[in-house]
Amino acid sequence: MFVSAVSDWCLPADSTLLMPAVSVGNVGQLAIDLIISTLNMTRVGYFYTDCLVPMVGNNPYATSEDNAKELSTNAEVYSLPSKHLTVLQIRSPLIKKKSRCFRQALTSWIKKYGFSKVVLLSSSHAYRRDDQQLFGTPYRYLVTPALQPSVTDVMKELEWKEMENISLYPGINDEEKKMSIPGGGFTKKMFEDCSSEDIKMAVVLKFCSEGDNIPDAFGLLNQLNKWLHLIELPNDSVTSHWKMPSSWRLLFGSGLPPALF
Repeated sequence: MFVSAVSDWCLPADSTLLMPAVSVGNVGQLAIDLIISTLNMTRVGYFYTDCLVPMVGNNPYATSEDNAKELSTNAEVYSLPSKHLTVLQIRSPLIKKKSRCFRQALTSWIKKYGFSKVVLLSSSHAYRRDDQQLFGTPYRYLVTPALQPSVTDVMKELEWKEMENISLYPGINDEEKKMSIPGGGFTKKMFEDCSSEDIKMAVVLKFCSEGDNIPDAFGLLNQLNKWLHLIELPNDSVTSHWKMPSSWRLLFGSGLPPALF
């Protein structure tokens, strides 16, 4: 599944893997874009899979005309050994009925390379929140049993809020509850797979709505940065220290032709 683009590349010791879910507003994917662009991460390989919608395009993180012509595909891996960081960027949705196959391949790859922990960035429909989720912070987290002992104190210190289980039958029987992440793509299933496979994984997500989700991506990334300290971010800074990739100039199209007016 993973094809290395660098002959001498090897996984940095104690490396953390960051990856997005294709979820509402594409918030996780936008946040991953910001990480790759800001840290100037090196592309080290890609995923060769038939589980994702095929796509190809120019280099989304181009900084000059020379590297703008480099091709990018639907799932690519970037690395920054100095920070013990590896990033998987997923750029296209899963093909229907192939989600399970992709998750199995992904968990096998994670176990093969022995990442110290995996962080999945995601989002969920704001309008699908229940009453208890309407108050306070719009951010939530989940951790697998394998990771929980090592992060419990950190999460308490950060005052992060764990994703709540919601009632199966609201107003009728509130004792039967389940985990629900509407609009979260494969987030829930991936979390369950990693839990059963004893993989150290955390989910960090934001409740949001479709639209201009750039502010949501910045918010999610700032939340993550409080834990992982990817960059030094002053308390009064929200967006200025994150570098938006060049491809974002066309995020909403190229604008209206002047000839129309």
